[in-house]
Amino acid sequence: MILADENVHGFIISSLRDAGFEIISVLEIASGVTDERVIQMAIEDDYILLTEDKDFGEWVFAHHIKDLSVLFLRYSFFEYREIAESLVRLLKTQHFERPFFTTISTKKVRTRKL
Repeated sequence: MILADENVHGFIISSLRDAGFEIISVLEIASGVTDERVIQMAIEDDYILLTEDKDFGEWVFAHHIKDLSVLFLRYSFFEYREIAESLVRLLKTQHFERPFFTTISTKKVRTRKL
């Protein structure tokens, strides 16, 4: 299951749902919560965190948050459809060994096992 941070574009969330992925949106269930609470929700319920917020990289690498798997999206506003297609394709074809931190752009995907 995927937990989408509240900054994730609605089109991306809809595309994942349309492709059959179970996704919960922080914006829909707990708008305005802190990053710490988002992390807690993801870890407690074993969700993969989908975000556009680079602060989660700091949480993982500088603060050494354990057991958090992150899909970090990097794209320009006009690429939201392309990044949604790339994300759906990636999630359908790749198995991720948890925990991980994956950066996804329209040009490449980079995964670090944590």
